Amino acid sequence: MLKEGLSHTVERSVTIENCALSLGSGDLPVFATPAMVALMENAAMLAVAQALPDGATTVGGEINVQHLKPSVPGAVVSATATLVGVDGRKLTFEVTASDGEVLIGRGNHLRFIVDKQRFMEKL
Repeated sequence: MLKEGLSHTVERSVTIENCALSLGSGDLPVFATPAMVALMENAAMLAVAQALPDGATTVGGEINVQHLKPSVPGAVVSATATLVGVDGRKLTFEVTASDGEVLIGRGNHLRFIVDKQRFMEKL
């Protein structure tokens, strides 16, 4: 059942491949903001995946985050998404990212429930 409070956390090790230098979002070997955003989106998708009807998924529509602190290769970053609003097909999440006990990112994320087949047929 889709309800506020659903939450999920995912982890990723910081590697040179997900650093700003490799992704082109900066020129330093630190965890890239696009990698942090992707991790947050993944947590949100997984937070509600089991509560959706058969054939449905969610797609990202908007994300507004702050990347507060850097993380270096070898660190383990976790992202948590918590469902805080349900308005029809529109889902609102609070998202955070941490490097150990240190908050490195926070924000809000909107996702929309779609039927997978109909969504792909429209492309």
